[in-house]
Amino acid sequence: MEQEFELIAKTFMGLEPVLAKELTGLGANDVQIGRRMVSFTGDKELMYRANFQLHTAIRILKPICHFKALSADDVYEEVKKIDWTSYMSVDKTFAVDSVVFSEEFRHSKFVSYKVKDAIVDQFREKTGKRPNISVANPDIRLNMHIAEDRCTLSLDSSGESLHRRGYRQESVEAPLNEVLAAGMILMTGWEGETDFIDPMCGSGTLPIEAALIACNMAPGLFRKEFAFEKWADFDKDLFDRIYNDDSQEREFKHHIYGYDIDIKAVNTARLNVKAAGLTNMITINEGDFKDFTQPENKSIIVTNPPYGERISTPDLLGTYKMIGERFKHQFMNNDAWVLSYREECFDQIGLKPSIKIPLYNGSLECEFRKYQIFDGKLKDFRSDGGIVKTEEEKKQMAEKHRFKKEREFKKRLSSDNEDNEEDDIRSFKFRHVKFENRDGIDGRAHGRERRNFDGERRSFDRDKRSFDRGGKGYDRERRGYEDNGGNRGGHERFDRSGKNYGKPAGKGGYGKSDRTRVSRDYGKRNNRYGDEN
Repeated sequence: MEQEFELIAKTFMGLEPVLAKELTGLGANDVQIGRRMVSFTGDKELMYRANFQLHTAIRILKPICHFKALSADDVYEEVKKIDWTSYMSVDKTFAVDSVVFSEEFRHSKFVSYKVKDAIVDQFREKTGKRPNISVANPDIRLNMHIAEDRCTLSLDSSGESLHRRGYRQESVEAPLNEVLAAGMILMTGWEGETDFIDPMCGSGTLPIEAALIACNMAPGLFRKEFAFEKWADFDKDLFDRIYNDDSQEREFKHHIYGYDIDIKAVNTARLNVKAAGLTNMITINEGDFKDFTQPENKSIIVTNPPYGERISTPDLLGTYKMIGERFKHQFMNNDAWVLSYREECFDQIGLKPSIKIPLYNGSLECEFRKYQIFDGKLKDFRSDGGIVKTEEEKKQMAEKHRFKKEREFKKRLSSDNEDNEEDDIRSFKFRHVKFENRDGIDGRAHGRERRNFDGERRSFDRDKRSFDRGGKGYDRERRGYEDNGGNRGGHERFDRSGKNYGKPAGKGGYGKSDRTRVSRDYGKRNNRYGDEN
């Protein structure tokens, strides 16, 4: 049995318990929850599986050493003590990312430079040569984390952030991060036992992540590569075995529906669903949530309406009032989950949530609320054996801090602009933006004009703007899908008229013929679901 070693899985604030549960399910040992991270121990196979199978991790790190440092010189000396020939050769390229929370170390880039200097100087002294730095595509990625005087230097086994699944072809404004979407779904406890509905699906992130969870498919299926594949000890046969193992996948007997009022968003979602090879279990239609009607089958709604930050509507509070009205009158005997930011918006829904979970969307401290919709009075519902709040939900509520009160609206701009004529949550303009891919860093190097709500035009630099509602720098994927690696077959089943909105009539079966694994240069992977050449 291979020796176990320390590992760290990074995630977003609020998703740590969900990630810990996923790791436990994978067989990780010594699982410990921290701040935006979960530490654990495992062997090489577990490290590969963590990258390939976890839905809520954004990065898997393998610590090299822990030490204390009071100055940049201390960091340099400690890093130089490491025998770097054990991790790389002089002909390999490398890059260093640093995260710093310290009074002494105020600039993460300066810390990165000191780490690079120590490694380069060691090689130069030993061999007379030095390894090169590669920001775009390094052979070895290193991560330095400093909290006050405590330093951890790690190998980054993931490379590009794991939220970049590989299926996203296009996007809408302020798309939901894939890891956050998966975490939201896992928090609901849904695993595919009912239909799934997102009435404001945007680019389709929630429906796609729901399909992966329902079928227990690894989100790493669509990725081109992981950083550990460039390591000297990379076990290709082991990873091939993990990649081609579908024994844990399961049949999904229900269906997933996504709707949006913006036809461009609908088309984008359909494109992403097709790229993921999931058209047989996800249907995307154009539809306005105010026209939503009671679904025929038992369902769950999970949705992320605008907060009035990056996406808004002239009557934001009216929109949330409409959401509550639809829930109350057209979603009886089902559960609905809503992620939002403002207390004022939640108040307009007019329903009492059974649970409130603090959850960060970028830098915004949001809440994820569950609404259990039933007919009649609460007293009668309970007398009939209905449970509004489970013991586990009561425990979670007791552990979580309460929602922050009295958040102020940002000043609303004029609502009579032609870009926002309709009083609806999806009245924003869809835009197609082409990105440059620069080593997983926000690749927005060129300027672009954007129309704001009062009709004025202004230029902005996309290197300085974030693409999520919270301002944390959400990166879209711009991976190309070649014919042999991305056209995943299957037949689209779309009702473009939108007449059946909210009343799904058919079921989508689960079939491997509708998808293929992403094309890789590892033998069986190219032909897992038939010859793609």
